[in-house]
Amino acid sequence: MWKNLLDWIEYRIPMMRVANMHAIQYPAPKNMNFWYVFGFLATIVLVNQIVTGIWLTMSYEPSAEGAFASVEYIMRDVEFGWLLRYMHSTGASAFFIVVYLHMFRGMIYGSYQKPRELLWLFGMFIYLALMAEAFMGYVLPWGQMSYWGAQVIVSLFSAIPVIGPDLVIWIQGDYVISGATLNRFFALHVIALPLVIVILVFLHIVALHEVGSNNPDGIEVKRKKGSLTEEEKTKYAMHEYYTNKYDIIDDVVPFFPHIVLKDLIAFSVFLLGFTYVLFFNPELGGYFLEHPNFEIANPLKTPEHIFPVWYFTPFYAILKAVPDKLFGVIAMFAAIICLALLPWFDRSSVRSWRYRSGLHKVNLLVFAAVFIVLGYLGGTPQAPWKVTLSQVCTVMYFAFFALLIIYSKNEKTKPLPARITK
Repeated sequence: MWKNLLDWIEYRIPMMRVANMHAIQYPAPKNMNFWYVFGFLATIVLVNQIVTGIWLTMSYEPSAEGAFASVEYIMRDVEFGWLLRYMHSTGASAFFIVVYLHMFRGMIYGSYQKPRELLWLFGMFIYLALMAEAFMGYVLPWGQMSYWGAQVIVSLFSAIPVIGPDLVIWIQGDYVISGATLNRFFALHVIALPLVIVILVFLHIVALHEVGSNNPDGIEVKRKKGSLTEEEKTKYAMHEYYTNKYDIIDDVVPFFPHIVLKDLIAFSVFLLGFTYVLFFNPELGGYFLEHPNFEIANPLKTPEHIFPVWYFTPFYAILKAVPDKLFGVIAMFAAIICLALLPWFDRSSVRSWRYRSGLHKVNLLVFAAVFIVLGYLGGTPQAPWKVTLSQVCTVMYFAFFALLIIYSKNEKTKPLPARITK
């Protein structure tokens, strides 16, 4: 009876065929290492954010008069409300940690190069949507840093010539940051942006499975149609969908159970760190939850130091490094746009840094170090030497892309292996 029911459903909606195609029997390179677990972890954290966010909205009041009090109510009176709130706030930082590591893996193994340019672009759109989602969620507690952080970020749009001042009023929904601002940010944070993120994640996965997963060697694991022997075709008959498109050599394994088991081990390690922060240090010294945000928003009292949450600080440091407000905003957005255009800046025929020149490895490691230093500078109180260092690091940040354009075309690389290595 159970089998008949499944067959009846499968005939009308091919759920198992899609599951086999995109999950269970999806052919993954067998040499995937720990760098490839962060996409799975990002999916887990996304689910955590959606589920905990739904429960939090049940007790949250999106108004200037009641927002802060409703958060206090969640923390003190709602059963396990403190756990839901900390899971959500810790999850936001965890999301960006795994996303940054996921992006860095793509950079070291060249996962953005042909034919995966669209895959990288979808990833960058997800990153932008996450930044908007995190910023609007940061405003909702209506604490001091929520209010003044919104004041600083929204005011950046006033630097846009001609339409800037009107654009700021349109975003705020009022002439100042107020309950109207909070209400529309709540709507975007709870409904619009999560929907956009889920759609982009779906497109990201579809684009990945269309071109196939990259691997640490940066070489393709597929051969042209007709290159397999009859014995090999029988061996890989389980990949029915893929063998109709191209032959597959034994450089791949089914996603389940091989890759799933690796991901579960990574998830166990991740869960240890996540639960430690969740139960023992949810504020993490003010990096995950800033101390001024435990004080209700007061337009008449400016915090001593105003800077965003840690995952925005690299771009905030770039903004502060440029004296002119308009050019600072341009530099900040240019830093993100340059990352999105990476597939066209890198003109090398070799993907993985395993087989690229020493110059490229140094350039990439310096870029990562500069990004971390910018994050520190953007999240600490201003000082003359920090401003100078921010300017130097900003130049070095953009120099990474300039150098990549120059040397990648005629880069001296190592010979690529014929097959993926263990």
